[in-house]
Amino acid sequence: RAVAMSVSHSSRLNKLVREQYMRLPQDGSVQVTYVWIDGSGEGVRCKSRTLDKEPKSIEDVPEWNFDGSSTGQAEGSNSDMFLVPVCMFRDPFCLDPNKLVLCEVLKYNRKPAETNLRHTCKKVMDLVKDSHPWFGMEQEYTLLGINGHPYGWPDNGFPGPQGPYYCGVGADKVYGRDIVESHYKACLYAGVKICGTNAEVMPSQWEFQVGPCKGIEMGDHLWMARFILHRVCEDFGVVATLDPKPMTGNWNGAGCHTNYSTEEMRREGGLKHIEAAIEKLSKRHDYHICVYDPRGGRDNSRRLTGHHETSNIFEFSAGVANRGASIRIPRQVGQDGYGYFEDRRPAANCDPYAVTEAIMRTTVLNETGVETKDYADH
Repeated sequence: RAVAMSVSHSSRLNKLVREQYMRLPQDGSVQVTYVWIDGSGEGVRCKSRTLDKEPKSIEDVPEWNFDGSSTGQAEGSNSDMFLVPVCMFRDPFCLDPNKLVLCEVLKYNRKPAETNLRHTCKKVMDLVKDSHPWFGMEQEYTLLGINGHPYGWPDNGFPGPQGPYYCGVGADKVYGRDIVESHYKACLYAGVKICGTNAEVMPSQWEFQVGPCKGIEMGDHLWMARFILHRVCEDFGVVATLDPKPMTGNWNGAGCHTNYSTEEMRREGGLKHIEAAIEKLSKRHDYHICVYDPRGGRDNSRRLTGHHETSNIFEFSAGVANRGASIRIPRQVGQDGYGYFEDRRPAANCDPYAVTEAIMRTTVLNETGVETKDYADH
């Protein structure tokens, strides 16, 4: 008996009819889809406009605006917010010459919106550019049916316990690979620096990796990869959640492990610089936990329990090849004596701008305590 999967109504529309229209020529006009982070700090929004020629650089894309009162970013009496283009990608949904453009959000007075964490991240990355920071982030996510239940799970029960699903193959091991592979191809087409993907420990949970990216590029590329994921899932009629613990009980949570190095860490003898950075991080654990999810650590407290390949949220730890530690030094790095390390604390729904900024503030700018320094005047 066929089981009716819980997918959205719009995913059942005739895609062949849509394809007929998508093939129509545009006569030189270009569709540009503006993408931004909304007032939740987690959701992305988008809207499109027509330009009369293809933009060759981000400077060719004009500023725009939107109604911030409908995105949790402004009052209705003063609702216009500015969209400032910052990073441009090819559009894998409408195809060339059309574009996806990531934008910063500014308020009516041109100050950054509360969830525009790119603004200060960019200042910090400019300050530390001589250290040449590289990042790679591992985005875990869970596929849900439109009913909020993990995609492919039994309607009134649970799949078998974790074990066969991680990097699994087979219809009884993985659910939703079509979505994963479509997302991968769409990111490659767009120019997002996606570097891999795999099925995760919990069934219906997946991961993709973005990087290596330099400085501010990390946040830009991960946010666009997230937008593309949600947009691909829309076509398939399912939902991708970045909740750090989507299922209670004996199931893995979802993180966004962050790999990081500076130029001196990547050189011969770099391990001592890695260890020095970890020592600085150990003294600022509370600050990092506060910025590693959008709710000051409350989301991560459901995930960082010391079980299911996580560290305990209340304790800082580090080790070689230890997936139960706050910071993991890969075994190869320990053997080579140089390379990078992995911060395993960021939650799946973290803001990559906040995470990468915090790491630079602590390890390169040598900030301590829970307060951050304002570098606006420097």
